[in-house]
Amino acid sequence: MTKLNIKSYCIIGCLCVCIALGACKKYETVPLYTIEDDLTWDRLDSLGTLAAWFLNDVYTYLPTGFNRVNGDYLDAATDDAMPSGNNTTVQYFTNGRINVLNNPDAVWGNSYYGIRRANIYLKNVDKVPNTALKTYGKAEARFLRVMFYFELLKRYGGVPLIGDTVFTLNDNLELPRNSFEQCVNYIVSECDDIKNKLRVESAISDGDWGHAPRGAAIALKARVLLYAASPLMNGGGVESNATLKALTGYPSYDASRWQKALDAANELIALNYYALYSSFGTMFTTKKNTEVILAKQRANGYDVETTNAPMGYQSTGATSYGYTSPTQELVDAFPMLNGLGINETGSGYNASDPYANRDPRLGFTVFYNNYLWLNRNVQTFEGGVDKPGGNAVQTKTGYYLRKAMYDFSKNQTYTNQSHNFIIFRYAEILLNKAEALNELNDVEGAVTVIGLLRKRAGITAGTDSRYGIKAGISQADMRTLIQNERRIELAFEEHRFWDVRRWKIANTVLNGTVHGMKITKNPVGGALTYQRVDAGTLSFVPQKMYHMPIPYSEISKNTSLLQNEGW
Repeated sequence: MTKLNIKSYCIIGCLCVCIALGACKKYETVPLYTIEDDLTWDRLDSLGTLAAWFLNDVYTYLPTGFNRVNGDYLDAATDDAMPSGNNTTVQYFTNGRINVLNNPDAVWGNSYYGIRRANIYLKNVDKVPNTALKTYGKAEARFLRVMFYFELLKRYGGVPLIGDTVFTLNDNLELPRNSFEQCVNYIVSECDDIKNKLRVESAISDGDWGHAPRGAAIALKARVLLYAASPLMNGGGVESNATLKALTGYPSYDASRWQKALDAANELIALNYYALYSSFGTMFTTKKNTEVILAKQRANGYDVETTNAPMGYQSTGATSYGYTSPTQELVDAFPMLNGLGINETGSGYNASDPYANRDPRLGFTVFYNNYLWLNRNVQTFEGGVDKPGGNAVQTKTGYYLRKAMYDFSKNQTYTNQSHNFIIFRYAEILLNKAEALNELNDVEGAVTVIGLLRKRAGITAGTDSRYGIKAGISQADMRTLIQNERRIELAFEEHRFWDVRRWKIANTVLNGTVHGMKITKNPVGGALTYQRVDAGTLSFVPQKMYHMPIPYSEISKNTSLLQNEGW
């Protein structure tokens, strides 16, 4: 039977049904969304298939990470990188164009929509017979809900907490902002309540990988408490208005907040499940490993490579666009193989061969000149294949982004590989612990923790087994070292943008010139010369840019919302 005949029989069949019923009505007797709800929360669906799909959909509101800001990394709005293209929206953060109408990272609507979807799940899932969806499924929905609240909190400060409410058009939607303290307490209390209701890591099958385990709730609590203890939020707010200051942080300093951050980090470590993965480089393309606590799931592919690898690779199956240009500031932050900074006495740094004997994490984070990729060496010298000059989008700094890519150094083309964006991993927990220990004056305890990260990275221990950290280091110097270690370990994982704000150093590091490396190749003999050059200018206004502006559309709809200072 042809498709046309099948269609004809179907039409005739429908007409017969209409005649038998008396007439075909042309309007809905119930709203379509009600029919959808009846199907999703079906009391006869023993497996709860559609309800499980609904929960999976809530996960899609988590931040995607890779090049998510209109094609750029959020890190391109810091001193770690800049976009290779011109006039991109991520530059609004560094050129003063961000405002209440024009914020490339405005997540207010997305986060509250995710909160609403989580609340719908919590309100309806008891109708479904599947017991698992009523236990760990509820815990996951609550975890996602506080994740969305944290995404709001770190941008705007305190926001309206709506509990389990699923609002209708008849409800009063003019809700005031809750204080920073109230939001922190809510997130932490939810994490504590659900952590033992979420599945233990070993109980999550490969098919459910990406669902939040118990460790995710503890990791979120640890991050929230670390932020809450940090200088900007822990009594160091920049607001002149006391009410606004209480909305974006604690009004006064309390050293005990560092102890809470330390306790949360230790709680996750005490699970004895998570550990540093053996290889820093392959961890990001190994879908399931014990360092990853939670990652945003995505299909296997090679878009991270094509979007960010050097633009000179244009052969079939290996086209790359090089959209991200890491800065010289980031490259200089990586120590030598012996753990000493490039400017420290005895480091062995050679300005004529600047990438030799460096921290191995540098080569897993940044493409530099002569790096082997797709069976040829990267050419970022002036006039090289990957920096040809002219109008093509190309590196502005002499570097391209390498982080989170599969090792295609000896391949001819790209192939599909895992590139899940990591939201929480064990290394962050260790960095949280080191920071809290140092602020609590346990400097040597912090040294030991940082040593674990440096050992995994491949830095040599040295005769004193301190991995390049000098004996008798002061608390202030250790603070700087920890901040730098966090910068290089977590580069391009959406930490730097928030870290420099919570540390209250953004007004220093995000104001002024960022640099690149100009490499000139001698046509006779091919010798290379290296020259540090200006690559761009950053601008940061501390009176307002430590917190994001609440979107104008929300302020205009809800007159009870107070806008952050300066906006």
